[in-house]
Amino acid sequence: MNFNILAYAIYGLLTCYVILWVGRLFHKNGRIFILSLFRQEVNLADTTNNLLLLGYYLFNIGYAILQFSYWRQIESFDEMISSIAFKTGRLLFVLVGLHYFNMLSIYFFAKRKNSLTIKH
Repeated sequence: MNFNILAYAIYGLLTCYVILWVGRLFHKNGRIFILSLFRQEVNLADTTNNLLLLGYYLFNIGYAILQFSYWRQIESFDEMISSIAFKTGRLLFVLVGLHYFNMLSIYFFAKRKNSLTIKH
């Protein structure tokens, strides 16, 4: 039996679900931070939030698809489960890193905005 095809299907479904679920959470819950950063300009904040979501989807789905090319031949069911878990864990690690990078960026943008507002 070719375990690689089964592993690709499981990994693909699992990662698409995680990427879409996390993306919706970031989009919904991150709007307030972007609104505060853009001084309550709703159109600009929503457009920026939508662009961030699109970039998030493109980057992460592209990364997940790229992982297919680095998959070695799987010989057993245990190896398949281990491989899927490792690749999914690595994807989650990338998601966490991107989230903290984005939050740090928003923090510095807001801090800079506040320091510029105070000086004027």
